[in-house]
Amino acid sequence: MNDTSEFISAVRLMNNPDGTSTFEIGKIPTLKPMNTTTFWISNITEEWEKIEHPAPRRQFVVTLKGMIKFKVSNGKTFLIEPGIILLAEDVAGNGHSWEIAEGEKWERLYIPIAEDAESFFIPNLQ
Repeated sequence: MNDTSEFISAVRLMNNPDGTSTFEIGKIPTLKPMNTTTFWISNITEEWEKIEHPAPRRQFVVTLKGMIKFKVSNGKTFLIEPGIILLAEDVAGNGHSWEIAEGEKWERLYIPIAEDAESFFIPNLQ
């Protein structure tokens, strides 16, 4: 069954041509097979994650618990919480930073996207 009429909310982190980071709001279709390689779960924060950093790879980040405030290069912010998928594609430049906005822990799944695979992200119309 390939019904793509339903979507999950998503935010895509990406690089501008000058290497700075930005984001766009959109959605990802449900029931769409995606070419991923593996996944892992985390509920800890490493020191390097607390400062501005690029994504280590193209990946989906699925929040299970917590509300996280992300900040991009121009200072704009957005919130990620359960029900919103983060597509991290700002793999160069200064990247982004984040902090826990609500809750004590950020429980999440990291799902790397296979090299050159489609993310199926659809930006909202402006």
